Amino acid sequence: MKHIYDLIVVGGGFAGVCTAIEAASGGLDVLLVEKNNCLGGAAANCLVMPFMKYWTKMPETDVRQNLAGDLFAEIVAEMQKIEPQTTITAFDEEILKLTLNRMCRKYGVNLLFDTAVTDVVREDGRIISLHALGKSRKLELYANAFADATGDAELSMLAGCAYKVGREADGLCQPMTLCFRMSGVDKAKFQENRAKINPLYKEFQSKGLIKNPREDVLIFGNFNDSVLHFNTTRIVKLDPTDPFAVTQAEIDAREQVYEIRDFLKENIEGFENCRVLSTALQIGIRESRKVIGEYVLTVEDLKSCARFEDAIATANYDIDIHNPEGAGTSHYYFPDGQWYEIPYRCLVPKGMKNMLVVGRCISSTHEAQASYRIMPYCAEIGQAAGAAFTVAKKNGSDMPGVDVAEVQKILQAKGFVI
Repeated sequence: MKHIYDLIVVGGGFAGVCTAIEAASGGLDVLLVEKNNCLGGAAANCLVMPFMKYWTKMPETDVRQNLAGDLFAEIVAEMQKIEPQTTITAFDEEILKLTLNRMCRKYGVNLLFDTAVTDVVREDGRIISLHALGKSRKLELYANAFADATGDAELSMLAGCAYKVGREADGLCQPMTLCFRMSGVDKAKFQENRAKINPLYKEFQSKGLIKNPREDVLIFGNFNDSVLHFNTTRIVKLDPTDPFAVTQAEIDAREQVYEIRDFLKENIEGFENCRVLSTALQIGIRESRKVIGEYVLTVEDLKSCARFEDAIATANYDIDIHNPEGAGTSHYYFPDGQWYEIPYRCLVPKGMKNMLVVGRCISSTHEAQASYRIMPYCAEIGQAAGAAFTVAKKNGSDMPGVDVAEVQKILQAKGFVI
């Protein structure tokens, strides 16, 4: 006899995990399907770190206001119990994987790893079941509701939902980046010579000695001795939804990794004995498909700090656009104490009755997506969706007809500032 879950979530990144946990904590029978072997999404598979800013400082009190809700804060707190060096931004992806496993078990989320969704059965605006392939075994998975937390809106695409790729003018997406780690670094000498790196890098670029189009070398610390983290490769003008283009991106980015290694090893004190320790399992994708929902969030909404009657999330990370064509990164920063809201309608794909999209593939423009795409806000959006699925089951409603006021009460009680 086939098992019908209350909710199937596809994608085990922050958005998917928080959707699943929130719904399971509300009493739903939830299955979380992940194509790789762990939870954590971009943090685990693409080595994306640290967490970008997900709070604001209130001018009146100088108090830091968390904008990402309590579930993301709980993830950080649980990591800190295992690894005390964890901060509100710095973390170890191996500790994250373990933490998310434990939290899903704690809240009763059913997990299915190493399984890729290949097709859907859809009838009258509803997904009935998913076809999937797991360890060479064909599966059919049934549920009453579904969440697309794939980042690339793969479930929505399979379901026939309308979507856009990249920026409106030409379809180009923000660059892809293969993060990597280098060991054997003398960190003290690195700090002494850090200011020399970018001027020399730009000089080498101007002479044609550096092919990477990124304008600087972006380096972060790491909990491990002699190890540094690099988020500095840049692949432009390739389609992140095309597997052949992504294959080319992976090949080109790995060449850029060793170009950076050679540049540092040969020119900067502290890197004489460095070596590439690891590259991410997958190239990081900042932007790809964005589902067309009942509302399209715009950059004007962000800059005006828009408020919505159906708000289910808030954010204020800067509008951080890495040039889709080459060098340069543009920013628009929000003043202290200000943020915008994200309406529930951005999670509702047009024409779908039993599905929500969560994370960076919700309904928005290219510029708006550049702000809310960071992992803490993807977690917040996921938690909001989990509450919506809970309310929908309780009231017997479809997802477009969810009582958003009831969802908002749940979220406000959990630290949301909507």
